[in-house]
Amino acid sequence: MVRWIRHNYPAAMLPFDWVVGMLVLGALRAISALGPDRASDIGAWILPRLGRLLPVNRTGYANLKAAFPEKPEAEIQAILDGCWQNLGRTAFEYACMDDLWDYDPARPNDGRIVTDDVALYERLRDDGKPAIFFAAHLANWEMPAVAAAAHGLDTTALYRMPNNRFVARAIHRIRGKTMGKLVASGGSGVLQLARELEANNHVGMLIDQHLQRGVDVTFFGRPAKANPTAARLAREFDCPVHGVRVIRLPGNRFRLEATEELVLPRDGEGRVDVKATMQMLTDIVEGWVREHPEQWLWLHRRWR
Repeated sequence: MVRWIRHNYPAAMLPFDWVVGMLVLGALRAISALGPDRASDIGAWILPRLGRLLPVNRTGYANLKAAFPEKPEAEIQAILDGCWQNLGRTAFEYACMDDLWDYDPARPNDGRIVTDDVALYERLRDDGKPAIFFAAHLANWEMPAVAAAAHGLDTTALYRMPNNRFVARAIHRIRGKTMGKLVASGGSGVLQLARELEANNHVGMLIDQHLQRGVDVTFFGRPAKANPTAARLAREFDCPVHGVRVIRLPGNRFRLEATEELVLPRDGEGRVDVKATMQMLTDIVEGWVREHPEQWLWLHRRWR
């Protein structure tokens, strides 16, 4: 009903959107005051208790049963519970993004952030060439954009803008402080990414959600649709593509890993093969998910 009103009578939604926006902004400020560790732990406690009551929990369970038919029921339930815990941590950490990144080159890996790829980021920062980064909804999936900005890469990230404009502004303020440039997904967003690559900058995007008009891929042995934007941009600009992932570690720490430039499939004319490339990237994401299934967002309808 809210979606119908928003589409047909957008002016009528302004007071409602403003109230929701103010509530979200107030909640973000309150959570931020807790600090990243307490906020993360509280989110991990709250969301599994609420999430189990939501209809989307059935989607997550069905996805896990289909992806891991060999796993016993107890393990499926444990992964699903971990999924909710990770989502709770990520949601509450969102309000503390300024404090999450504490990597100190003078004392590498002594803090919350663990990474062995600083040299790669610095090389990409200084080579004067464009590059594409892809990531997935694993652990705190906002961290790759934070890492790129922290290492001085001129990076523009593609994101889905909330329908509520007041919520979108609040979130954009949080993201914009630590994540570099952001563009909303859609046709104009893709054009902006192309302009960034033309200027020899870097772009990043999440590639693991369903897109109705996407290309056909296989994910966990099942047909799925993948957003081909990363592969199409790679084909157009013939630029390097790197995968970036986050692994949630005990003690509210994170390991960030980036791949070296991937050797992408080519067609008979020597150009990047879009469909084969998206299957390759999807296979990489599947490998990441299999390593830490409890840290992936099983709750969305990836297969339709």
